[in-house]
Amino acid sequence: MELTSDRISLTPFDQSDFALFVELSMSPVVMEHVYTPFTLEEATAAFEEKTKPWTINSHAWLCFGIKEKTSGEKLGNIGIKITDHKAKIAETGFMIKPGAQGKGFAGEALKLIKDYVFNALALNKLTATCAVANTGSYRLLEKTGFTREARLRQNTVINNRYVDDYVYGLCRHDL
Repeated sequence: MELTSDRISLTPFDQSDFALFVELSMSPVVMEHVYTPFTLEEATAAFEEKTKPWTINSHAWLCFGIKEKTSGEKLGNIGIKITDHKAKIAETGFMIKPGAQGKGFAGEALKLIKDYVFNALALNKLTATCAVANTGSYRLLEKTGFTREARLRQNTVINNRYVDDYVYGLCRHDL
């Protein structure tokens, strides 16, 4: 399976995504608003979990590597996890390496994921959660049609500090 736009392609995680996943997961700069950076062992275990076979009935993440089509450069990753199979709700999350941020790649990846979730998987809602200080992520979510639905106080612990999160949602009928 491959999801493509003019500039990028998304393919399910494989071993070629390992190095960048580990780099991003261990980076204090990239993880500042996401979670406490992983150790190498934690990053390796997380990657192995995210590369397991996935079906529409899975309770795990389906993760895609984001690659620039012309150069073949790995830019980051994006994934979905069905959080409520009966209500047809999935969550999405993404990480883009610093050198690729602010160039529209995450927006393109998010648009591809939205199409996949609503058209190929026929789900009803897509959600995303991000730290209130993660202005880049929440602005992107808003720009791509998501609605801020809640602020969850002290919802996440990052680097031993409680962090508030915003929850965003996009329903099929919003498109």
